[in-house]
Amino acid sequence: MNLLHCYEILGLRVDAELSTIKSSYRRLARQYHPDTNGGDRQAQERFIQINKAYKILLQTYPELYRDQVAADHKSSSVKGVLPRLSAHEHRLKWDSYRTLQQCLRQERYARAIALTEALACRLPDDAEVRQWQSIIYLTWGSQLLRKGHQLQARTYLRKAFLADPHNRKLRQRIEYVMANIMVPAV
Repeated sequence: MNLLHCYEILGLRVDAELSTIKSSYRRLARQYHPDTNGGDRQAQERFIQINKAYKILLQTYPELYRDQVAADHKSSSVKGVLPRLSAHEHRLKWDSYRTLQQCLRQERYARAIALTEALACRLPDDAEVRQWQSIIYLTWGSQLLRKGHQLQARTYLRKAFLADPHNRKLRQRIEYVMANIMVPAV
């Protein structure tokens, strides 16, 4: 399969950029995927051709592909990709996690918050740490709400949202809890 044929399979011009190649591939792969086309043999063969063409085109642009993957990795770290940790950082993270669980069982929220904030400073790109931090804020905010401290609860619920804004389930839970807060007029 030559390069010109690869571009034709993906429905692209020869001067297409990598982002265009990727979007065309994704669109066609969804269209011809065997799961969406049942037992259609032609669709399955077309899907295989699309995959081969895409792989060949990516190999012809290795430096562009590497740059794009690096850029995708940076942007996806916001979405939840775990960064590489040294052995020391990994041990620190999981020791902190065990301590965090213990703090939650004992309802020592101030210590849990301090621990997750320190861990978030140490590992700012770690999605799990951000998630832990937002869960702690949500738990403490809910606890404050049950005790009748609406203003403080609102502050911690907002912190929970800001700690992990891309976590849809957590955001829904925060919105549910926030809807129950009745802040009196000052």
